[in-house]
Amino acid sequence: MLSSTDLVQAVTADLEKIRETAPLVLSLTNSVVQPLTANLLLAIGAVPAMLNDAEEAVDMLRSGTGALLVNLGTVTREQGAAMQTAVREANRLNIPWVLDPVAVGALSLRTRLAGQLKEQSPRIIRGNASEIMALAGYSSVTKGPESTSSSADALHAARELALHTGAAVLVTGRTDYSTDGRQVTATENGHAMMSRVTGVGCSMGALSAACTAVSPTPLQAAVSTAVLMGIAGEMAFEQSPSPGSFAVSLLDNLYALSPEDVVRRARFLSL
Repeated sequence: MLSSTDLVQAVTADLEKIRETAPLVLSLTNSVVQPLTANLLLAIGAVPAMLNDAEEAVDMLRSGTGALLVNLGTVTREQGAAMQTAVREANRLNIPWVLDPVAVGALSLRTRLAGQLKEQSPRIIRGNASEIMALAGYSSVTKGPESTSSSADALHAARELALHTGAAVLVTGRTDYSTDGRQVTATENGHAMMSRVTGVGCSMGALSAACTAVSPTPLQAAVSTAVLMGIAGEMAFEQSPSPGSFAVSLLDNLYALSPEDVVRRARFLSL
């Protein structure tokens, strides 16, 4: 287990590497969050590409994509087929990809698709407690895409899911847990206002894709995602404590986020 000092250094290294290399993140994501997701990737220093067509996704992957995001938020059968094609091509090219199983367990189409995709070697699986529990095969209760369980409730399921898939699992909530099934890192950055703006959780999936494009391990990428988004959320609320202005401030603070902010604000919990 890394010390807090080592973890902070790893997060700042990922932040600086994203800005140095500007990885292209191909996002097969839901229609509700596309603008926020694209703007968030630009703010942190990555480059977004938003596609839904299978042929174009393959072309984009072959052109030098750093990572692939697969988000099931408004999935259709046609988009699900495109996601399967993109994942196969990403694996063939050894491009890391992230699975964000939005509302899995609550709806049948996405639950079946997520069950298939989790067997195809994602590097990171990011979800709230109910989504991670459902994907791991445990019963869970959701209110639409929102979790009714705490992230701590899903930790056992997250560890099992990580061991089964080989992915790092990031469970987001009041406390964020990142695990590869053996190690667990708990972080406590963020603010409740982040749950009052549509797309913040889904955009974390995109941020995790940017991080996994530059991180040495998926677990480190998951930890960096939780810390960077959490700190930006805290800073955004301090400046803009209402949902509309908060969304803009979140982007501004991701853009301005410095290694010094990470050193000063990152909070890791002992387990």
